[in-house]
Amino acid sequence: MREVLDRFSDSLWLEDGLSSNTLTGYRQDLTQFGVWLEKTFPGLGLHEVTAVHLQQWLACLHSERQASSRTASRALSALRRFYRLELREGRVREDPTLHLSYPRLPRSLPKTMSEHQVVQLLEAPDVQEPLGLRDRAMLELLYATGLRVSELVGLLMSQVSLDSGVVRTLGKGSKERLVPLGETAVDWLQRYLSV
Repeated sequence: MREVLDRFSDSLWLEDGLSSNTLTGYRQDLTQFGVWLEKTFPGLGLHEVTAVHLQQWLACLHSERQASSRTASRALSALRRFYRLELREGRVREDPTLHLSYPRLPRSLPKTMSEHQVVQLLEAPDVQEPLGLRDRAMLELLYATGLRVSELVGLLMSQVSLDSGVVRTLGKGSKERLVPLGETAVDWLQRYLSV
């Protein structure tokens, strides 16, 4: 199983340049499917799976594991990519995911915070301590730029221009973008960097 997963992950990384978070998620989905398959249908290999097995797995995700539609959708994406690769490489004769449809995802509006909640969050760190100063600078940077948390924690100083007041970041799909910082975020970053 490990060899199959390594080959799959390597292929996704090389061909599609997927992020490490996506690769990790797909790998976990396939691992869980493999464990379920071995437990439910002992001796049945990944290359002998049919659409019926996949439907049973997706049903199991919903009923027994209480997975959300988003989780089931990602699991199906992982399986779809896996079986398309295996078909292309000649390890299976047909793609068992071909006629499966994605679960319907609920449309939800993003949750927002009130102005008072934002102020409370920004003022929560103890700026008398170095870690509190760091946390305040990070929160101000998040608030000012709208960066994803994964973008923020991976940010290098070479990507930040305090003089110009911009951050250069790589987002989803490795797309580079310049994001303005704002005076308050620049001020808090300078305070933190001077410690």
